[in-house]
Amino acid sequence: MKTIGLIGGTSWESSLEYYRLLNELTKERLGGLHSAKILLYSLDFGPVEQAMRSGDWEAVARDLKQGARSLEKGGADFFLLCSNTTHKCAEAMAGAVQIPLLHIGRAAGREIRRLGLHRAGLLGTRFVMQEDFLKGSLETEHGLEILVPEPGEQETINRVIFEELCLGRFTQASRGFFQASMEQLKDRGAQCVILGCTEIPMLIKAEDACLPAIDTTALHARAALDEALAD
Repeated sequence: MKTIGLIGGTSWESSLEYYRLLNELTKERLGGLHSAKILLYSLDFGPVEQAMRSGDWEAVARDLKQGARSLEKGGADFFLLCSNTTHKCAEAMAGAVQIPLLHIGRAAGREIRRLGLHRAGLLGTRFVMQEDFLKGSLETEHGLEILVPEPGEQETINRVIFEELCLGRFTQASRGFFQASMEQLKDRGAQCVILGCTEIPMLIKAEDACLPAIDTTALHARAALDEALAD
């Protein structure tokens, strides 16, 4: 088994989900007392979030590069960013280490195409919904059409993510708001909805969605285990 490197802490709640999923999937695949070989580098999310909010993505990238170098030195064979939003820095990290980054967008795109779908709604932080670092890869690499909520809805979704979900708060009111956003995306022609923030699946389960839910956290973890067990 290869060693999986995780850059987490963005937030730690979703990093915990990665750890749980990777170990549950390993037990499911290999049985017995098997568990995943994991190295975790966990960031202090406070200053990282402040840098994101102020637009200082160079500072975010520096922290991520430090994490990737630590994982490489520790013996990780490849690594994951346990966050959709930090994939904004994926290209900047390319030359920082020799071990590969397993991109979250690739796992999501492959699943949507496997389902035979081509038009997807996207929920996430405002960076994910407004910028092209994730949308662009889904559109160009996988031939998908990506729909996002209206600007006012995007601001509310972003606020809920940072002020509630990243703090472990999951309310029925916020669940209802996300469900309404998904209904509107469905009305606009979305065939599925990408839960493009690793905290959203802790609020929205498959049974809560009016569309097939593309859980990027679970798909990313499954792709990581596939890589870890590949010959």
